[in-house]
Amino acid sequence: MGASERASSGRPWAGVSLRLRITALATVVTLVCLLGLALAAGRGLVPLLTDAVDDELRTALSLAARDVVAGRTPGSPDGLEVRVLDTAGGATDDDGAPPALTRDQVRTLKAGTPVTAGDPQPVRWHGTVATAPDGSQRLVVVGTGLVGQNAAKASGGRWLLVTALVGTGVAGVAIWFAVRSALLPVARMRQSVRRLAPGERVAVPDAAAGELRALADDFNVLLDRQDAVTERLRRFTGDAAHELRSPVASIRVQSEVAVANPDPQVSQEVHADVLADAERLSALLDGLLALARSDAGELPPADSVDLVDEVRAAVARAGDQPVPIAVNAMTGRAWASAAQTEIQLVLDNLLRNACRYTRTRVVVSVLAGRSDVRVLVDDDGPGVRPEHRAKVFDRFYRVSDDRARSSGGAGLGLALVAEFVRRRGGRVAVGESPDGGARFTVAWPRAG
Repeated sequence: MGASERASSGRPWAGVSLRLRITALATVVTLVCLLGLALAAGRGLVPLLTDAVDDELRTALSLAARDVVAGRTPGSPDGLEVRVLDTAGGATDDDGAPPALTRDQVRTLKAGTPVTAGDPQPVRWHGTVATAPDGSQRLVVVGTGLVGQNAAKASGGRWLLVTALVGTGVAGVAIWFAVRSALLPVARMRQSVRRLAPGERVAVPDAAAGELRALADDFNVLLDRQDAVTERLRRFTGDAAHELRSPVASIRVQSEVAVANPDPQVSQEVHADVLADAERLSALLDGLLALARSDAGELPPADSVDLVDEVRAAVARAGDQPVPIAVNAMTGRAWASAAQTEIQLVLDNLLRNACRYTRTRVVVSVLAGRSDVRVLVDDDGPGVRPEHRAKVFDRFYRVSDDRARSSGGAGLGLALVAEFVRRRGGRVAVGESPDGGARFTVAWPRAG
């Protein structure tokens, strides 16, 4: 089973379109709401019918009580039964046996509270006590049968359920077309993206929704970033191929000369030149590999590194340089948050660059601030003109002045410096040295 199949088996919604997901979710929510309303309405149907009966019975009871007080025999409206009883529940009218009411029900009716009596055909009764003209107390009751309420409840519940299901179906269809209409501009945008030529961008009509316009803007930003990365990779590949071609061609030509000329002295000179080109090629490959690893996101864990010790160690490693290197430590310790190998590479490249262009000496200063620690490398060479300072840390970039191609550099040393410092949250800069040359400043975040 592949990774996609495992993902599909683990997620039930995997592979389902967004339109179907939204429609299904909205339909389920609609169904739950309508079923809840149907259930609530079904439960409230019987109390609703009972309330309607109570309203009618109260009106008839009021009229019957008036007749008893006036000494008249109350009449029974259609569908209602009006009885006049004594306070014990016995019949005082000529309508036959008294209603089938218990003593508790009689007491409840005398208190003015309606009761439901009888089974299986329930009857709803309302009652009140009235005083006859002769001063006797009479219990006037009015009742009607609650016929069909159970059937109405069952039938009403079924119809409410059917209505909920039909309403859910209609809502689902409406939601489907509404979502389809809402996502139609997205489908058109997807088709336009497929037809985009290199360098083109997604065009969004002015009448498009804000979310769609924001999506198109973000997509265009992504295309800009991709084009920039592609251009940078193309330029990097071309420059790397050019830089690699030069030492390889030189080694090949000099090897051919050594083979064609058996003179030991000439062969020794050629071997020395080949060795120099091989060292240059090795350094170039190491720089390209370091940049490739950095671009791939490889970042070793940071540690607390003392810049004072590292600067002195870097000066010791550069002891074969033709100019002296002075160390000016403004602090006893300067702890930087970075990897030791990175700091070593940065310092070696800065010192090699400064020694290549200086005339008499190089001065390295170490400063410690509250939030960062800095290393300043000063030389008294030709310096870097202001128009080149913004690009001097770019890969394969060389200035067209005294810091030129004749130095033999590949244009990767300062690029490595900038890459390794910036990815630790530090900064790099180049300016003018007090000695008249160039001042390179690197700053790392302070450890701890």
